[in-house]
Amino acid sequence: MRTSIKTFLKSLETEDTEKAEQAYRGAVSHIDRAVRKGLEHRNKAARLKSRLNSRLKTAAG
Repeated sequence: MRTSIKTFLKSLETEDTEKAEQAYRGAVSHIDRAVRKGLEHRNKAARLKSRLNSRLKTAAG
């Protein structure tokens, strides 16, 4: 999960929006999987996904 988040953040630094969107989808998938397995609390996951999405929107906009 943390690796996919780091990949997303690095793709934002390179300003490649297509790669960032794909990395965002992968990160969200990993986060949701961690919630299903009970590794992360659902509220923390929602907060994390929201923060990642806001970063994606500011980079794309």
